[in-house]
Amino acid sequence: MKTDTQLQSDVIAELSWEPSINSEDIGVEVKDGIVTLAGHVSSYAEKIGAERAAMRVAGVKALAVEMDVRLAGSSTRIDADIARSVDNVLQWTTYLPKDAIKIKVESGFVTLSGELVWEYQREAAVSAIRYLIGVKGVNDQLVIKPKVSAPLVKADIQAALKRRALKDANEISVSVDGAGVTLSGKVHSWSERELATQTAWGSPGVRSVVDHITVSY
Repeated sequence: MKTDTQLQSDVIAELSWEPSINSEDIGVEVKDGIVTLAGHVSSYAEKIGAERAAMRVAGVKALAVEMDVRLAGSSTRIDADIARSVDNVLQWTTYLPKDAIKIKVESGFVTLSGELVWEYQREAAVSAIRYLIGVKGVNDQLVIKPKVSAPLVKADIQAALKRRALKDANEISVSVDGAGVTLSGKVHSWSERELATQTAWGSPGVRSVVDHITVSY
């Protein structure tokens, strides 16, 4: 088990290694395995990159983010321009239904709201605007609205597992609570476990998937 000093050293090294961020203005503190990133970055994309880099380090129990986004002069844009850019990008994203997402921009922070059917649509919307110039942060208030009842979602997932010739389909239990799906049981390989999880995410209306499947060799 790493000490806090070792963990701090590893996180600093990972930040320095990540080419998408400038680690010189990011401070790293560690206490009881909890990492705090402080300082400032020049874009929201760089902030996300720093968070992901820190979470890649083995031994990190939790991450506290105290970084702020300080845009360079050439990257500063008024909220109206940012809103237009966000709207254009979302309109040109083929995964998204037209006019399903509402946009609010305040001091460079973008809030997305509305209802979608699929989890991948929500991820696509957030990812599409994350790297736009002038964006300081993204507040995701999008809701995945189930289109079918829980029994039908469960039946769809179980049918899909069998359709994909998953050997252990009958040993996987699927429970549905609202838009959340919990998988349990056992499989005989990591690839089968991953396939089961991907299949669960592929059901319309699913907002979260909890994987309790065990691998038994």
